[in-house]
Amino acid sequence: MTHLIYPTTNFKAIEQITVERGKGCYVWDNQGNKYLEGLAGLWCTALGYGNQEVIDTASEQMGKLTFSHMFGGKTHQVAIDLADKLAEMIPMKDPVLSFGNSGSDANDTHIKLLRYYHEAIGKPECRKIISRERSYHGVTVAAASLTGLPVTQNHFDLPVDALGILRTDHPHYYRGKQGDESEAEFVDRIVGNLEAMIVREGPDTIAAFIAEPITGASGVIVPPADYYQKVQAVLNRYNIMFWADEVITGFGRTGSDFGCNTMGIESPDMMTFAKQLSSAYMPISASAVRREMYDAMIEQTATAGAFGHGYTYSGHPVACAVALKVLEIYQRDSVFEKAAVTGQYMQKRLAEFTDHPLVGEVRGSGLLGAIELVANKETGEPFVGGIVGGYAQKMAQDEGLLIRAVAGSSLGFCPPLIISEAQIDEMIGKVAVALDRTLEHCTQQGLLV
Repeated sequence: MTHLIYPTTNFKAIEQITVERGKGCYVWDNQGNKYLEGLAGLWCTALGYGNQEVIDTASEQMGKLTFSHMFGGKTHQVAIDLADKLAEMIPMKDPVLSFGNSGSDANDTHIKLLRYYHEAIGKPECRKIISRERSYHGVTVAAASLTGLPVTQNHFDLPVDALGILRTDHPHYYRGKQGDESEAEFVDRIVGNLEAMIVREGPDTIAAFIAEPITGASGVIVPPADYYQKVQAVLNRYNIMFWADEVITGFGRTGSDFGCNTMGIESPDMMTFAKQLSSAYMPISASAVRREMYDAMIEQTATAGAFGHGYTYSGHPVACAVALKVLEIYQRDSVFEKAAVTGQYMQKRLAEFTDHPLVGEVRGSGLLGAIELVANKETGEPFVGGIVGGYAQKMAQDEGLLIRAVAGSSLGFCPPLIISEAQIDEMIGKVAVALDRTLEHCTQQGLLV
């Protein structure tokens, strides 16, 4: 019996495989079985496994400065260099950054920064945050309160109301449309609902709207055209900040450098990053805000004696050095540009499953995609719970492919950015077998309606 508590796991179904080593786009378990990584670990190993250049960078930095904290103005050059490099890359004007360890704590940081900032400018009542149904923003108490997925909400008694978290419509046309509503009509309706909520709650009480440009754990939802443009128009009308959660979509994942650029989101006020920031070789996250927001808080920190937030491992020198090297590789080797080409190829190959009897919708952008499995192809009726998605995931695993069932019965795809077209073909072949076996299972069990 293990002494571990496994994260995001059914405690009755633990230790299915024990991963032992990895190289490139593949991992091996302790039985010698080889698997193609179809989800880049957890949406994160952009450069794959065993990149010696990154490993050497970590070793070198560890031998030079194993650890140094950043409390009270202490600093080190690699953290400064990483902040400067990110400021050059991300689609924000003159951002200021803080570092953490995960996407969850990066979003926690932003919740606190929003409150601190509005206190500083004399608007303490401006503290509510609009999140979306079916959103995912992490699993700490505050980040899980932002998240709109039942599995992260149920049984935890989260302080959603106390934190001022509001919910608006998720922009999934396939699931959210009403009747014969067109995509444009759907967008106008849900953006209208957003504006009505803002008016009802009071614009002066709402600090920010948070969104993943393209969602991950909620099923890889790509909003319809003009959705974000219309959302931003509403937010700008009421002076509400746009907060882009780029934990999954950042750094070449969606067909361009950042999800905001893929989706036409203009200069967000706040951004969060993690995962591909270091290609998951070291835990690190970043929270970015506009400089004028930072400047407004300076005097308040002086009065208080300190800005009372930060983590022991904020700006960890080894993590920062690794992230710097990863960003260098991205740019030097044109990783984003190459991933955009292979991403187009993956989307083309995934689309071949559109006519499969189990498939309701195929969606995605770049090297991020999903196949939604349904109990009735004609009506789109979903399967109850996540059992069928879990079964399909296991069938793929048995074929030597690691993917993840998300949002019930959607199969998520997010391979390393370095994947080749030949490896995408390999992935598609394994998916085909998994879907056919799942269809046979569903037919035998009477799960189709």
